Amino acid sequence: MTRIIKLFLFTFFICFNYIFGQNINPPNGRIAIIADGNSPDPDDLGGTAVTLALLRATGLENRLVHYSHSCDLVRDDRISKKAEKERHHLMQIACDMTARRWGGFDHLTFYDAIWQKEETINDLCWAINASTANDPLWIIEAGEPDIIGMALQKTPKEKHKFVKVVTHHPANDNAGDFYTWQQILNFGIEEVRIPDQNINLKLDLEKWDWAKNHTDPRIRLIWTLGNIAELDNVVKFQKGKWDCSDAGMVLYWITGANVNNGLEAGDIHVVRTLLEEFINNNQK
Repeated sequence: MTRIIKLFLFTFFICFNYIFGQNINPPNGRIAIIADGNSPDPDDLGGTAVTLALLRATGLENRLVHYSHSCDLVRDDRISKKAEKERHHLMQIACDMTARRWGGFDHLTFYDAIWQKEETINDLCWAINASTANDPLWIIEAGEPDIIGMALQKTPKEKHKFVKVVTHHPANDNAGDFYTWQQILNFGIEEVRIPDQNINLKLDLEKWDWAKNHTDPRIRLIWTLGNIAELDNVVKFQKGKWDCSDAGMVLYWITGANVNNGLEAGDIHVVRTLLEEFINNNQK
């Protein structure tokens, strides 16, 4: 066997393991997700659809105990009042429609953090209060940190050591209108920081043609929701891109987080494999 063939086989084996052999090995505990989507960047539409589908595809949907969106509590001047209102509705559709079509989320209410602010904070408080050493709460920070801070403020300090906040981008950490990132850390939570997920999960549109042209409507639904962000036209940096970067934090948790060596560099090939395996095994 020549050296070139050996090198090819070795490379193929590594890629095969990476794409198809990724372990589903989440740490102990439950997961809560705080997304924005009402802010100028509409990437949470695709991120929400992929996140919920990934949890369902890996059989972890019952571990999701809180999901709220529109957590940017003060409107940015870059988005009009009319577009802001649209985003609230679009984010609710992304939550409710993905959950209905993929199934498994009947135990959950998807909250709008502005329009249902008190209910959102109270629901997150309940999840924090239920946390223990053996059943911690992993909060995915897919938006500004203010709702997290408000819930931590209302809950006993002794519970905070069982709370872990997963983040991948300082743009979220530093965007709070009521809490700085340092103030969140001062509550005594554990910071779990991973690399910027935009690198591998904010891609040119054609990279998602497999979903656009898929035979299963559940996959096409995900593509449609994420494609709205590209058509939204409030910000220009989504043009030509299909972005589910925040879902990379959930993929990291699904594959082990910082306890079981989770996948820090979320990748579309892993996302596609997990979703299509579920679809193939759950035909409708």
